[in-house]
Amino acid sequence: MAGVIVCHASATVRERLVVTSIGVPALAPVRAAATADELVTLARRVPPTIVLVDAHLPGAGTPDAIRRLRAVAPAAAVVVLAGPDDGAALDRALALGARGFLAPDIGRAELAAVAAHVQAGPMLAATRAAGVPNPLPPGAADMSTDAGWDVEDEADVPVPEPIELTKREVQVLVGMSNGRSNAQIGAELFLSEDTVKTHARRLFRKLGANDRAQAVAIGLRRGIIR
Repeated sequence: MAGVIVCHASATVRERLVVTSIGVPALAPVRAAATADELVTLARRVPPTIVLVDAHLPGAGTPDAIRRLRAVAPAAAVVVLAGPDDGAALDRALALGARGFLAPDIGRAELAAVAAHVQAGPMLAATRAAGVPNPLPPGAADMSTDAGWDVEDEADVPVPEPIELTKREVQVLVGMSNGRSNAQIGAELFLSEDTVKTHARRLFRKLGANDRAQAVAIGLRRGIIR
């Protein structure tokens, strides 16, 4: 398995994501597809590590593309490119094994963090924390219960000290888990980018995290976000 396949019906979105992905070493090599047929053909030749797929592929649609992809590259991590209003499409994709979703306008730094997170373990499909709305509709698949942790010996593991994040810090962490940039998080929370960075530094320190991917992973493990 190697690299990433970007599959999006929009040439503009597809080309931008290809350029963005090329700057992330963990995603090399980068390949592109405009349709489900092209995606499956590329995946059959060399199974990808990650697939970024349009939530609304033409033809038989994204669910069919995911089913066909599973047949030729069952270990590929599928990440759906969708917006907060694409709940129904995301629900179907998650039910078929998609690992999570990202905004199509994700930046390079955020994509690198997501790549590291996907390679380390399952992504977050839906998030909900105090004061933060769930981006998916009620009943949408929540993959946070299948976070890849070994719980067989959970009773023998010491209970860690609780981590207390402020409401803003939790909101920033949720934004990170959704692949948002600092600027995008700031716009959503009506904060400046510098203020978001300050909250990020504080939550990193409280979580003992070195970067976004580790912060999100810890947040999932500790139940701070879901």
